[in-house]
Amino acid sequence: MPTVDTERRQVIVIGAGPSGAIAAALLKRNGHDVLIIERQHFPRFSIGESLLSHCLDFVEEAGMLEAVQAAGFQLKNGAAFAWGERYSTFDFGDTFSNGKPTTFQVQRADFDKLLADQAALQGVEIRYGETIISANFELAKPQLSARREDGSEYRLEADFVLDASGYGRVLPRLLDLEAPSNFPLRQAVFTHIDDHIDDDPHFDREKILITTHPTQRDIWFWTIPFSQGRCSVGVVAAAEHFEGRGDDLDECLRGFIAETPSLAKVLKNAHWDTPARTIGGYSANVKTLHGPGFALLGNAAEFLDPVFSSGVTIAMRSASMAAGVLHRQLQGESVDWQREFAEPLKRGVDTFRCYVEGWYAGTFQDVIYHPGSAPEIRRMISAILAGYAWDERNPFVSEPKRRLRMLSEICASDAT
Repeated sequence: MPTVDTERRQVIVIGAGPSGAIAAALLKRNGHDVLIIERQHFPRFSIGESLLSHCLDFVEEAGMLEAVQAAGFQLKNGAAFAWGERYSTFDFGDTFSNGKPTTFQVQRADFDKLLADQAALQGVEIRYGETIISANFELAKPQLSARREDGSEYRLEADFVLDASGYGRVLPRLLDLEAPSNFPLRQAVFTHIDDHIDDDPHFDREKILITTHPTQRDIWFWTIPFSQGRCSVGVVAAAEHFEGRGDDLDECLRGFIAETPSLAKVLKNAHWDTPARTIGGYSANVKTLHGPGFALLGNAAEFLDPVFSSGVTIAMRSASMAAGVLHRQLQGESVDWQREFAEPLKRGVDTFRCYVEGWYAGTFQDVIYHPGSAPEIRRMISAILAGYAWDERNPFVSEPKRRLRMLSEICASDAT
Protein backbone atom coordinates (compact mmCIF):
# COMPACT_ATOMS: atom_id res chain seq x y z
CA MET A 1 0.00 0.00 0.00
CA PRO A 2 1.32 3.48 -0.83
CA THR A 3 2.19 5.57 2.20
CA VAL A 4 0.22 8.73 2.97
CA ASP A 5 2.94 11.01 1.58
CA THR A 6 3.08 9.25 -1.80
CA GLU A 7 0.97 10.77 -4.55
CA ARG A 8 -0.37 8.33 -7.11
CA ARG A 9 -0.60 9.37 -10.80
CA GLN A 10 -1.04 7.37 -13.99
CA VAL A 11 1.65 9.03 -16.15
CA ILE A 12 4.37 11.44 -15.06
CA VAL A 13 6.18 13.49 -17.69
CA ILE A 14 9.46 15.11 -16.68
CA GLY A 15 9.77 18.43 -18.53
CA ALA A 16 7.22 20.77 -20.12
CA GLY A 17 9.17 21.54 -23.30
CA PRO A 18 7.88 20.58 -26.77
CA SER A 19 8.22 16.81 -26.35
CA GLY A 20 6.71 16.85 -22.87
CA ALA A 21 3.81 19.10 -23.82
CA ILE A 22 3.02 17.10 -26.98
CA ALA A 23 3.23 13.70 -25.26
CA ALA A 24 1.16 14.85 -22.28
CA ALA A 25 -1.53 16.38 -24.50
CA LEU A 26 -1.79 13.27 -26.67
CA LEU A 27 -2.16 11.03 -23.60
CA LYS A 28 -4.70 13.36 -22.01
CA ARG A 29 -6.71 13.41 -25.25
CA ASN A 30 -6.87 9.62 -24.95
CA GLY A 31 -8.29 9.87 -21.45
CA HIS A 32 -5.21 9.31 -19.31
CA ASP A 33 -4.22 11.09 -16.10
CA VAL A 34 -1.00 13.04 -16.79
CA LEU A 35 1.20 15.17 -14.55
CA ILE A 36 4.15 17.22 -15.83
CA ILE A 37 6.97 18.15 -13.45
CA GLU A 38 9.03 21.08 -14.79
CA ARG A 39 12.12 22.40 -13.03
CA GLN A 40 12.01 25.88 -14.54
CA HIS A 41 9.33 28.55 -14.87
CA PHE A 42 8.04 29.45 -18.33
CA PRO A 43 8.78 31.45 -20.39
CA ARG A 44 12.45 30.51 -20.42
CA PHE A 45 15.15 30.74 -23.09
CA SER A 46 16.09 27.81 -25.31
CA ILE A 47 17.80 27.34 -28.67
CA GLY A 48 16.31 25.22 -31.46
CA GLU A 49 14.35 28.11 -32.93
CA SER A 50 13.90 27.10 -36.57
CA LEU A 51 11.18 24.47 -36.76
CA LEU A 52 11.00 21.89 -39.54
CA SER A 53 7.74 21.23 -41.37
CA HIS A 54 7.36 17.79 -39.80
CA CYS A 55 7.04 19.47 -36.37
CA LEU A 56 3.65 20.87 -37.30
CA ASP A 57 2.31 17.36 -37.97
CA PHE A 58 2.70 16.64 -34.27
CA VAL A 59 1.49 20.07 -33.17
CA GLU A 60 -1.64 19.37 -35.21
CA GLU A 61 -1.99 15.85 -33.79
CA ALA A 62 -1.94 17.35 -30.28
CA GLY A 63 -4.68 19.87 -31.13
CA MET A 64 -2.38 22.89 -30.90
CA LEU A 65 -1.94 23.95 -34.53
CA GLU A 66 -4.59 26.67 -34.57
CA ALA A 67 -3.03 28.34 -31.52
CA VAL A 68 0.46 28.19 -33.05
CA GLN A 69 -0.77 29.61 -36.36
CA ALA A 70 -2.46 32.50 -34.53
CA ALA A 71 0.58 33.39 -32.41
CA GLY A 72 2.30 35.65 -34.95
CA PHE A 73 5.49 33.60 -35.38
CA GLN A 74 7.66 34.17 -38.46
CA LEU A 75 6.58 31.95 -41.36
CA LYS A 76 9.27 29.61 -42.70
CA ASN A 77 9.05 28.01 -46.14
CA GLY A 78 12.49 26.48 -46.55
CA ALA A 79 16.23 26.75 -46.03
CA ALA A 80 18.95 28.80 -47.73
CA PHE A 81 22.67 27.98 -47.77
CA ALA A 82 25.51 30.40 -48.53
CA TRP A 83 29.24 29.76 -49.04
CA GLY A 84 31.24 32.57 -50.56
CA GLU A 85 29.48 33.45 -53.81
CA ARG A 86 27.46 30.22 -53.80
CA TYR A 87 23.84 30.36 -52.72
CA SER A 88 21.36 27.48 -52.69
CA THR A 89 17.74 27.31 -51.53
CA PHE A 90 15.34 24.48 -50.74
CA ASP A 91 11.58 24.92 -50.76
CA PHE A 92 9.53 22.94 -48.23
CA GLY A 93 6.55 23.29 -50.55
CA ASP A 94 8.36 21.17 -53.15
CA THR A 95 9.53 17.99 -51.45
CA PHE A 96 9.44 14.28 -52.18
CA SER A 97 7.40 13.63 -49.03
CA ASN A 98 4.71 16.24 -49.79
CA GLY A 99 4.57 17.24 -46.15
CA LYS A 100 3.48 20.57 -44.76
CA PRO A 101 4.80 23.31 -47.07
CA THR A 102 5.55 25.83 -44.35
CA THR A 103 6.44 25.98 -40.69
CA PHE A 104 7.61 28.69 -38.28
CA GLN A 105 10.73 30.28 -36.83
CA VAL A 106 10.08 30.92 -33.17
CA GLN A 107 11.55 32.43 -30.07
CA ARG A 108 11.44 29.30 -27.98
CA ALA A 109 10.54 31.08 -24.75
CA ASP A 110 7.21 32.07 -26.33
CA PHE A 111 6.70 28.89 -28.36
CA ASP A 112 7.38 26.46 -25.53
CA LYS A 113 5.11 28.39 -23.17
CA LEU A 114 2.36 28.34 -25.80
CA LEU A 115 2.57 24.54 -26.16
CA ALA A 116 2.66 24.02 -22.39
CA ASP A 117 -0.31 26.35 -21.94
CA GLN A 118 -2.20 24.47 -24.65
CA ALA A 119 -1.52 21.17 -22.87
CA ALA A 120 -2.79 22.72 -19.63
CA LEU A 121 -5.94 23.96 -21.38
CA GLN A 122 -6.56 20.36 -22.43
CA GLY A 123 -6.46 19.28 -18.78
CA VAL A 124 -2.81 18.39 -18.22
CA GLU A 125 -1.54 19.41 -14.77
CA ILE A 126 1.87 21.14 -14.86
CA ARG A 127 3.90 21.86 -11.73
CA TYR A 128 6.61 24.43 -12.37
CA GLY A 129 9.64 25.02 -10.17
CA GLU A 130 9.89 21.39 -9.05
CA THR A 131 12.88 19.07 -9.51
CA ILE A 132 13.03 15.28 -9.73
CA ILE A 133 15.83 14.29 -7.37
CA SER A 134 15.63 10.48 -7.35
CA ALA A 135 14.00 7.66 -9.26
CA ASN A 136 13.32 4.03 -8.37
CA PHE A 137 12.19 1.67 -11.12
CA GLU A 138 12.79 -1.54 -9.17
CA LEU A 139 9.47 -1.37 -7.31
CA ALA A 140 6.14 -2.71 -8.54
CA LYS A 141 5.44 0.78 -9.92
CA PRO A 142 7.97 3.54 -10.70
CA GLN A 143 8.55 5.96 -7.85
CA LEU A 144 10.05 9.44 -8.09
CA SER A 145 11.06 11.95 -5.44
CA ALA A 146 10.38 15.62 -6.18
CA ARG A 147 11.65 18.75 -4.50
CA ARG A 148 9.65 21.97 -4.42
CA GLU A 149 11.22 25.42 -4.52
CA ASP A 150 10.72 25.82 -0.77
CA GLY A 151 12.92 22.76 -0.22
CA SER A 152 10.13 20.40 0.79
CA GLU A 153 10.06 16.97 -0.83
CA TYR A 154 7.38 14.45 -1.71
CA ARG A 155 7.03 11.13 -3.51
CA LEU A 156 5.21 10.30 -6.72
CA GLU A 157 4.16 6.86 -7.91
CA ALA A 158 3.10 6.23 -11.51
CA ASP A 159 2.29 3.51 -13.98
CA PHE A 160 4.83 5.02 -16.38
CA VAL A 161 7.33 7.88 -16.63
CA LEU A 162 8.28 9.78 -19.79
CA ASP A 163 11.50 11.78 -19.54
CA ALA A 164 11.19 14.91 -21.68
CA SER A 165 13.74 16.89 -19.68
CA GLY A 166 15.87 17.91 -22.66
CA TYR A 167 19.43 18.93 -21.86
CA GLY A 168 18.63 18.25 -18.18
CA ARG A 169 18.62 14.51 -19.04
CA VAL A 170 17.09 13.61 -15.68
CA LEU A 171 16.64 9.85 -15.95
CA PRO A 172 19.87 9.26 -17.90
CA ARG A 173 21.70 10.91 -14.97
CA LEU A 174 19.74 9.25 -12.18
CA LEU A 175 19.74 5.78 -13.74
CA ASP A 176 23.28 5.86 -15.16
CA LEU A 177 22.08 5.61 -18.75
CA GLU A 178 24.36 8.21 -20.30
CA ALA A 179 26.67 7.05 -23.07
CA PRO A 180 29.39 8.98 -24.93
CA SER A 181 28.46 10.64 -28.21
CA ASN A 182 30.51 9.80 -31.27
CA PHE A 183 30.44 13.42 -32.44
CA PRO A 184 33.50 15.65 -31.93
CA LEU A 185 33.28 18.28 -29.21
CA ARG A 186 31.72 21.41 -30.71
CA GLN A 187 30.64 24.73 -29.29
CA ALA A 188 27.98 27.24 -30.28
CA VAL A 189 28.04 30.98 -29.53
CA PHE A 190 24.84 32.83 -30.29
CA THR A 191 22.65 35.84 -29.60
CA HIS A 192 19.47 37.65 -30.64
CA ILE A 193 19.79 40.91 -32.58
CA ASP A 194 17.67 43.70 -33.98
CA ASP A 195 18.70 42.80 -37.51
CA HIS A 196 17.69 45.70 -39.84
CA ILE A 197 18.04 43.48 -42.92
CA ASP A 198 14.61 43.92 -44.47
CA ASP A 199 16.14 45.88 -47.36
CA ASP A 200 18.62 43.17 -48.39
CA PRO A 201 17.35 41.60 -51.65
CA HIS A 202 19.48 38.50 -51.06
CA PHE A 203 17.95 37.66 -47.68
CA ASP A 204 14.65 35.79 -47.40
CA ARG A 205 13.00 36.19 -44.01
CA GLU A 206 10.93 33.07 -44.68
CA LYS A 207 14.01 30.81 -44.71
CA ILE A 208 16.70 29.94 -42.23
CA LEU A 209 20.09 30.98 -43.62
CA ILE A 210 22.97 28.55 -43.07
CA THR A 211 26.32 30.10 -43.94
CA THR A 212 29.58 28.17 -44.34
CA HIS A 213 32.81 29.88 -43.29
CA PRO A 214 34.77 30.78 -46.44
CA THR A 215 37.91 28.77 -45.61
CA GLN A 216 37.02 26.48 -42.68
CA ARG A 217 34.11 24.38 -43.96
CA ASP A 218 33.47 22.78 -40.56
CA ILE A 219 32.55 26.24 -39.19
CA TRP A 220 29.02 27.39 -39.95
CA PHE A 221 26.52 30.04 -38.91
CA TRP A 222 22.78 30.13 -38.44
CA THR A 223 20.68 33.22 -39.12
CA ILE A 224 17.07 32.65 -38.06
CA PRO A 225 14.67 35.53 -38.74
CA PHE A 226 11.89 36.14 -36.24
CA SER A 227 8.89 38.39 -36.59
CA GLN A 228 9.24 42.06 -35.63
CA GLY A 229 12.66 42.44 -37.27
CA ARG A 230 14.73 40.29 -34.96
CA CYS A 231 17.07 37.39 -35.67
CA SER A 232 18.87 34.61 -33.88
CA VAL A 233 22.50 34.46 -35.01
CA GLY A 234 25.03 31.84 -34.00
CA VAL A 235 28.30 30.21 -34.95
CA VAL A 236 29.13 26.51 -34.48
CA ALA A 237 32.67 25.18 -34.60
CA ALA A 238 34.93 22.53 -33.15
CA ALA A 239 36.48 23.49 -29.84
CA GLU A 240 39.91 24.19 -31.32
CA HIS A 241 38.53 26.96 -33.54
CA PHE A 242 37.69 28.97 -30.42
CA GLU A 243 41.26 28.86 -29.07
CA GLY A 244 42.88 32.28 -28.87
CA ARG A 245 39.63 34.17 -29.38
CA GLY A 246 39.31 35.34 -25.78
CA ASP A 247 36.49 35.11 -23.28
CA ASP A 248 34.29 37.91 -24.66
CA LEU A 249 31.48 35.97 -26.36
CA ASP A 250 30.15 38.99 -28.26
CA GLU A 251 33.59 39.75 -29.63
CA CYS A 252 34.09 36.08 -30.48
CA LEU A 253 30.84 35.80 -32.44
CA ARG A 254 31.34 39.07 -34.30
CA GLY A 255 34.92 38.08 -35.09
CA PHE A 256 33.78 34.87 -36.79
CA ILE A 257 31.17 36.85 -38.74
CA ALA A 258 33.76 39.42 -39.83
CA GLU A 259 35.74 36.57 -41.40
CA THR A 260 32.68 35.64 -43.50
CA PRO A 261 31.97 38.49 -45.95
CA SER A 262 28.61 37.25 -47.25
CA LEU A 263 27.15 37.07 -43.75
CA ALA A 264 28.85 40.27 -42.59
CA LYS A 265 27.12 42.04 -45.50
CA VAL A 266 23.70 40.67 -44.49
CA LEU A 267 24.21 41.83 -40.88
CA LYS A 268 25.94 45.13 -41.63
CA ASN A 269 23.16 47.27 -40.10
CA ALA A 270 22.36 44.98 -37.14
CA HIS A 271 21.95 46.38 -33.64
CA TRP A 272 23.64 43.98 -31.22
CA ASP A 273 21.48 44.48 -28.17
CA THR A 274 21.62 41.11 -26.37
CA PRO A 275 24.69 39.55 -24.67
CA ALA A 276 25.88 36.41 -26.45
CA ARG A 277 25.57 33.00 -24.84
CA THR A 278 27.39 29.74 -25.40
CA ILE A 279 26.69 26.04 -25.19
CA GLY A 280 29.26 23.30 -25.70
CA GLY A 281 29.50 19.55 -25.59
CA TYR A 282 25.80 19.33 -26.40
CA SER A 283 25.89 16.10 -28.44
CA ALA A 284 24.65 13.26 -26.24
CA ASN A 285 23.64 9.62 -26.34
CA VAL A 286 22.19 6.97 -24.01
CA LYS A 287 22.55 3.24 -23.45
CA THR A 288 18.82 2.62 -23.98
CA LEU A 289 15.73 4.64 -24.94
CA HIS A 290 13.41 2.73 -22.62
CA GLY A 291 13.21 0.38 -19.69
CA PRO A 292 10.61 -1.11 -17.34
CA GLY A 293 8.30 1.78 -16.57
CA PHE A 294 10.03 4.55 -18.54
CA ALA A 295 10.94 5.93 -21.96
CA LEU A 296 13.21 8.80 -22.98
CA LEU A 297 12.06 11.54 -25.36
CA GLY A 298 13.92 14.08 -27.46
CA ASN A 299 17.15 15.56 -26.15
CA ALA A 300 16.83 13.53 -22.95
CA ALA A 301 17.66 10.56 -25.14
CA GLU A 302 19.96 11.89 -27.85
CA PHE A 303 21.00 15.19 -29.38
CA LEU A 304 23.02 15.24 -32.57
CA ASP A 305 23.89 18.76 -33.69
CA PRO A 306 21.99 21.98 -34.42
CA VAL A 307 22.98 22.20 -38.11
CA PHE A 308 19.69 20.98 -39.63
CA SER A 309 17.42 22.01 -36.74
CA SER A 310 16.52 18.36 -36.20
CA GLY A 311 16.35 18.51 -32.39
CA VAL A 312 12.75 19.68 -31.94
CA THR A 313 11.58 17.40 -34.77
CA ILE A 314 13.15 14.34 -33.14
CA ALA A 315 11.70 15.43 -29.79
CA MET A 316 8.16 15.78 -31.13
CA ARG A 317 8.38 12.60 -33.19
CA SER A 318 9.53 10.66 -30.13
CA ALA A 319 6.68 12.18 -28.10
CA SER A 320 4.06 11.11 -30.62
CA MET A 321 5.46 7.61 -30.96
CA ALA A 322 5.83 7.08 -27.21
CA ALA A 323 2.34 8.42 -26.48
CA GLY A 324 0.86 5.99 -28.99
CA VAL A 325 2.67 2.95 -27.58
CA LEU A 326 1.96 3.98 -24.00
CA HIS A 327 -1.75 4.54 -24.68
CA ARG A 328 -2.05 0.98 -25.91
CA GLN A 329 -0.05 -0.34 -22.95
CA LEU A 330 -2.25 1.50 -20.46
CA GLN A 331 -5.29 -0.06 -22.13
CA GLY A 332 -3.88 -3.48 -21.32
CA GLU A 333 -2.33 -4.36 -24.68
CA SER A 334 1.02 -6.09 -24.91
CA VAL A 335 3.56 -3.73 -26.50
CA ASP A 336 7.20 -3.99 -27.54
CA TRP A 337 8.95 -0.70 -26.78
CA GLN A 338 12.11 -1.73 -28.61
CA ARG A 339 10.37 -2.73 -31.84
CA GLU A 340 7.58 -0.14 -31.78
CA PHE A 341 9.46 2.87 -30.37
CA ALA A 342 13.24 2.66 -30.11
CA GLU A 343 14.06 1.02 -33.43
CA PRO A 344 11.79 3.10 -35.70
CA LEU A 345 12.76 6.31 -33.90
CA LYS A 346 16.44 5.46 -34.29
CA ARG A 347 16.07 4.93 -38.04
CA GLY A 348 15.12 8.56 -38.55
CA VAL A 349 17.75 9.78 -36.08
CA ASP A 350 20.38 7.76 -37.97
CA THR A 351 19.26 9.36 -41.23
CA PHE A 352 19.79 12.82 -39.74
CA ARG A 353 23.12 11.61 -38.31
CA CYS A 354 24.32 10.56 -41.77
CA TYR A 355 23.71 14.03 -43.19
CA VAL A 356 25.15 15.81 -40.13
CA GLU A 357 28.33 13.75 -40.49
CA GLY A 358 28.32 14.45 -44.22
CA TRP A 359 27.95 18.17 -43.57
CA TYR A 360 31.08 18.34 -41.42
CA ALA A 361 32.99 16.00 -43.75
CA GLY A 362 32.10 18.31 -46.66
CA THR A 363 30.35 15.66 -48.75
CA PHE A 364 26.84 16.91 -48.01
CA GLN A 365 28.00 20.48 -48.49
CA ASP A 366 29.20 19.45 -51.97
CA VAL A 367 25.66 18.29 -52.69
CA ILE A 368 23.97 21.35 -51.15
CA TYR A 369 26.11 23.83 -53.05
CA HIS A 370 26.22 21.95 -56.37
CA PRO A 371 24.67 24.23 -59.00
CA GLY A 372 23.25 21.55 -61.28
CA SER A 373 21.43 19.02 -59.07
CA ALA A 374 18.49 17.28 -60.72
CA PRO A 375 15.11 18.64 -59.53
CA GLU A 376 13.93 15.25 -58.27
CA ILE A 377 17.09 14.78 -56.20
CA ARG A 378 16.64 18.27 -54.76
CA ARG A 379 13.07 17.34 -53.81
CA MET A 380 14.38 14.27 -51.96
CA ILE A 381 17.00 16.32 -50.11
CA SER A 382 14.43 19.02 -49.36
CA ALA A 383 12.17 16.42 -47.73
CA ILE A 384 14.94 15.54 -45.27
CA LEU A 385 15.66 19.22 -44.57
CA ALA A 386 11.91 19.61 -43.87
CA GLY A 387 12.18 16.86 -41.23
CA TYR A 388 10.76 13.84 -43.07
CA ALA A 389 13.68 11.60 -42.15
CA TRP A 390 11.36 8.66 -41.45
CA ASP A 391 9.83 8.54 -44.96
CA GLU A 392 11.57 5.42 -46.23
CA ARG A 393 9.96 5.78 -49.64
CA ASN A 394 12.64 8.43 -50.14
CA PRO A 395 15.87 6.71 -51.34
CA PHE A 396 17.93 9.29 -49.44
CA VAL A 397 16.18 8.12 -46.26
CA SER A 398 16.15 4.37 -46.90
CA GLU A 399 19.82 4.30 -48.02
CA PRO A 400 21.31 7.54 -46.74
CA LYS A 401 24.99 6.58 -46.60
CA ARG A 402 25.12 4.93 -50.03
CA ARG A 403 23.04 7.61 -51.74
CA LEU A 404 24.99 10.47 -50.20
CA ARG A 405 28.31 8.87 -51.10
CA MET A 406 27.25 8.35 -54.73
CA LEU A 407 25.82 11.85 -55.07
CA SER A 408 28.79 13.58 -53.45
CA GLU A 409 31.17 11.71 -55.75
CA ILE A 410 29.21 12.94 -58.76
CA CYS A 411 29.21 16.50 -57.45
CA ALA A 412 32.94 16.35 -56.70
CA SER A 413 33.74 15.02 -60.19
CA ASP A 414 31.65 17.78 -61.77
CA ALA A 415 33.69 20.34 -59.86
CA THR A 416 37.02 19.10 -61.21
